Amino acid sequence: MGPSRYFITTPIFYVNSGPHLGHHHTVVLADALHRIHKLLNPKQDTIFSTGTDEHGLKIQQAASRAKQDVLTFCNGVSKQFKDLFDNTGITYTDYVRTTEDRHKKCVGHFWKTLQDKGWIYTGTYKGWYSTQDELFLSESEVTEVKHADGTSQKVSVESGHPVEWMEEKNYLFRLSQFQGDLLHWLKSSEGIVKPAKFQKLLMHWIDAGLQDLSVSRQSTRVHWGIRVPEDSSQTIYVWLDALVNYLTVSGYPDKNHVWPPDCHVIGKDILKFHGIYWPAFLMAAGLEPPRSILCHSHWTVNDEKMSKSKGNIVCPYKKVDKYTADGIRYFLLKEGVPHSDGNFNNTKVQRLLNAELADTLGNLLSRCTAPLVNKHQIFPSYDAETFESYADGQKILDQLHDLADKVKDKYLEGNIYQGIDDVMAVLRQTNALVQDAKPWELAKSDSGEVRLNAVLHVALEVLRVSGIVLQPVIPVLATRILDKLQVPTGERCWADAQSPSLNPRPLHTDRTHVFSRLKVQSAAT
Repeated sequence: MGPSRYFITTPIFYVNSGPHLGHHHTVVLADALHRIHKLLNPKQDTIFSTGTDEHGLKIQQAASRAKQDVLTFCNGVSKQFKDLFDNTGITYTDYVRTTEDRHKKCVGHFWKTLQDKGWIYTGTYKGWYSTQDELFLSESEVTEVKHADGTSQKVSVESGHPVEWMEEKNYLFRLSQFQGDLLHWLKSSEGIVKPAKFQKLLMHWIDAGLQDLSVSRQSTRVHWGIRVPEDSSQTIYVWLDALVNYLTVSGYPDKNHVWPPDCHVIGKDILKFHGIYWPAFLMAAGLEPPRSILCHSHWTVNDEKMSKSKGNIVCPYKKVDKYTADGIRYFLLKEGVPHSDGNFNNTKVQRLLNAELADTLGNLLSRCTAPLVNKHQIFPSYDAETFESYADGQKILDQLHDLADKVKDKYLEGNIYQGIDDVMAVLRQTNALVQDAKPWELAKSDSGEVRLNAVLHVALEVLRVSGIVLQPVIPVLATRILDKLQVPTGERCWADAQSPSLNPRPLHTDRTHVFSRLKVQSAAT
């Protein structure tokens, strides 16, 4: 795929239950990266895919518990995800479902390709299987736990979910033969998997040795799925089925399909599937592996693991209603650092949004556009002679010149939080400048007009550049700021943040409120 096209994905989300905070974090992170690339390259075509994974034993069981037909159940939960994304401004270009005909055809073609090339064979799989994780496990990946009643149970070392011994005839994929190729792929370019700790973890798993992978289940056990071509007694393994969604949205097997993806955005719980199984499947089929994988960590709630048993699952719908879509985006992207787990609680959200969106960002705009201070309702021009004697203001403008480049580099690494920190640092510095200059005093006399215009120019120029580079993070609020400054829609791309605004322009006359302060309440979810 050439540089004229950018292709980013989220995983497709499993519909055994509705969306939670972790799902929303994944899609918001991918959406921010998609928006960044659109700002950097406005004429570039993009593909941003998301969707739902709707096959497998867990779905059968969940539908049964809900007393619903399986497809009806899938339709309902998939709609919950799609509605969430639509209602929060996610800019996906393709929403794929594994129950769609186009996906089933794609999976069938991919299976036949692997089989024709000799990478799939029939055999008997003996080993541990976690239904909860949809994962086959080796002996070293299983441990025994004792319960309070004296009974014991085998569980996955990594997830803690129960496992069962499975012995059945099915199809296997020759994963063991890809150890060298996978290591070569990971070493071929720096930062294929980010953060680096996750690339090291993948290499550790691969170095420990790979076993051939069962890629089907007997259809008498798992009937809800895609049948193996020409063998209806077997259902294709749910993860092989699910991973092929990326090929489905690419247009595969059409010869002009767009490949490979530039970035898979995933959570750390599915690193093995995307960093080992998926590239091995692709190599076996003669296709390129993904160019990069951005892996993020998980969320705790009030410093406890989020789980149904604890009743602390955070519903993104409720939090969006409470804090707005942009408010939750900001929190997730600022606090959800990729390399370590984030902690969610309401007090933390409220304090962050008050401090940074309402105070640091919102107050600066309201102060410098208030009619008592900005009587002529203008974004004043840059006057070089004035700034020769206004070193503090010029210093901020000089820093602003480099801000877009600094932020871009951090955003593109997946460290959105670091880019936000850079923007907030300049905004805080500008607030301090305004506080020290007291423009409300300068506005009281004609003699203060020259200095007043210089202060207002600095503040509004900082807001203009900040508004542009914060568009991927808080698109609605950033648009409000840029609209107030009457920045033309054609001057809101990344390159515009790298060029100073020198000429005067009128402000929009509507009163603009960026973000309402929140009442700080308890941390309870």
